[in-house]
Amino acid sequence: MHYQTEERGQPNSPNYRIYFKTSEGKYISPFHDIPLFAGKDQDNDGPPKKLKKSELQFNMVVEVPRWSNAKMEIATKEPLNPIKQDVKKGKLRYVANVFPHKGYIWNYGALPQTWEDPNHTDKDTKCCGDNDPIDVCDIGTLVCSPGQVIQVKVLGILAMIDEGETDWKVIAINAEDPDAQILNSIEDVRKSRPGHLEATVDWFKKYKVPDGKPENEFAFDGQFKDKDFAVEIIKSTHEHWRALVQKRTKSGDIECKNLSVCESPFKCSAEEAGDVIQSAPAFGNALPVPPEVDKWHFL
Repeated sequence: MHYQTEERGQPNSPNYRIYFKTSEGKYISPFHDIPLFAGKDQDNDGPPKKLKKSELQFNMVVEVPRWSNAKMEIATKEPLNPIKQDVKKGKLRYVANVFPHKGYIWNYGALPQTWEDPNHTDKDTKCCGDNDPIDVCDIGTLVCSPGQVIQVKVLGILAMIDEGETDWKVIAINAEDPDAQILNSIEDVRKSRPGHLEATVDWFKKYKVPDGKPENEFAFDGQFKDKDFAVEIIKSTHEHWRALVQKRTKSGDIECKNLSVCESPFKCSAEEAGDVIQSAPAFGNALPVPPEVDKWHFL
């Protein structure tokens, strides 16, 4: 399944949105309608049969391209969950450049049809979920675009604790990447890319410090867990998502409107989905990015 995007509003402004649609032009939610497991139909969200765990691939929704700073994210509280730039205290959020890093150091995004349940306390981290889809870092060579849907191989996972909440970071590689055939585990990354995993921990530890926040902490002493552990965490967040869209758990202010999820009371028609997009501002010229976004921060 191939997906298209439609921009609305002005880039670099609070009203900018990236909406998703199928190759047939049918508007969908990237949170709820894109399957977690690659190679599956929209209305079939289980893992492909007869595949070994090592052969599993997942769809990834790219929110932030490597080297960029705008904190783009799936808008979980808006109908059809477009990608938007996060806003804090009335200002657009940009990730600071903490030396020697420039913006995000991987393509960053989310696995669709997953949810870190804030009502669930993880047995390992002893913290509740952060109320978002599970995050994923694509360490591949290709720089992606916001809204691009790629297929990834999972290699491992990092357990970040963000202000008391569990915030898993899946480490994966684009299945189309030239190195995808030789990177099959977190140990492969450690051996073939010296310093990459250490830089990832350093980035997540310090990226909020320039904004006056403390360093983030990690479960497991900041050690990466392996692929098998990661896949089990992903499957667990997939079950939490399923309970969310089937209204078997508290959804709070999460927007669950979708077009394809079986047994979901939030299912809507293509016409209703089209109305959501038509109510959004027309696509316009990009606004300038503040010059301070390029500033180096030395910690």
